[in-house]
Amino acid sequence: MTFDFTGKTVLVTGASSGIGYGIAEGFARAGADLIILSETETIYEAAESLPGKVRAIRCDIADAAMVTEALADIERVDVLVNNAGLERPTPLNGANPLGNATFERIVAINITGTQNVTDALISRIPEGGRILNTASIWARTAVPGFSAYVASKHALLGLTRTWAQELGPRGIRVNAICPGWVKTGPAANSLRELAESSGRSEAEVEAEIMAAQAIDGLMVPADMADPYMFLASEAGANITGQALNVDRGEVMS
Repeated sequence: MTFDFTGKTVLVTGASSGIGYGIAEGFARAGADLIILSETETIYEAAESLPGKVRAIRCDIADAAMVTEALADIERVDVLVNNAGLERPTPLNGANPLGNATFERIVAINITGTQNVTDALISRIPEGGRILNTASIWARTAVPGFSAYVASKHALLGLTRTWAQELGPRGIRVNAICPGWVKTGPAANSLRELAESSGRSEAEVEAEIMAAQAIDGLMVPADMADPYMFLASEAGANITGQALNVDRGEVMS
C-alpha cells in the first residue's frame, strides 16, 4: 500500500534505533512532519539521517515533569506512536543485586512512561487521531527470566483497550502492535540471555524461534513501518482496541 501523511504530525518515542527508527523512517518517507524522541543523544543523529521535516527531542519518558516540559510547545499530534521500551532479563534467582531496580526501571519506561507521554499530549491529539502502542509478541505469551518485560507488555494491552474505550467518543483510535522477533540490539541481547540461561547456543535458540514461525526468517525494523502506517491511515479507521500480531505466524490469535 501507498500511504500519504503529508500535513500530519507524527510523534514516535524510542526512535533513535531499532523498531522505532524503522517506524519513523516509514512515516517520514510518507510525508509526515516528524517528531522523534529518545533518552539518548543518538536521537539527534537519527533525526539528521531521516528525510523531510524532523524534530528530535531528548527526554526520559519515565520522568513526568521532564516529559511535560519537553513536549510543552507541541501544538498538535495527529499520530502518537508509543514505541519506547526497555527489555532486560529479570530472573527470580536473587543473584542480581540490581534485579529489583531493573524491574522497576522496565515498568517505569514501558508503562509509566507510555502513560506520561500520552497524558501530556492527549489534549493536543485532534478528533480522529491515532495512538499506537508497541507491545510485543510476549504480550501474548511468556518466556522465563523476563518477568518485568513480559508483564509490562501484557499491561500495555490493558492500557490500549482502556484508552480505546475512553477516547472512542473523540474518534481517536487506539491500537497495539505486537512485533515478533526483529533484528535489533535488544532482541540480540535477549537471544543471548535465553541461550545462556538454557545452556544452549544462540544458533539453537534462533532455530527454535524459526521453527515456531509459519514464515521463515527474522524481520528487520523497516518491516514494521507498514503495519503502523496502515493503522494510522484511513484504511484503519474502523479498528480500535485491537492488538495486531506482526510475527510471521509465531503466535496465532
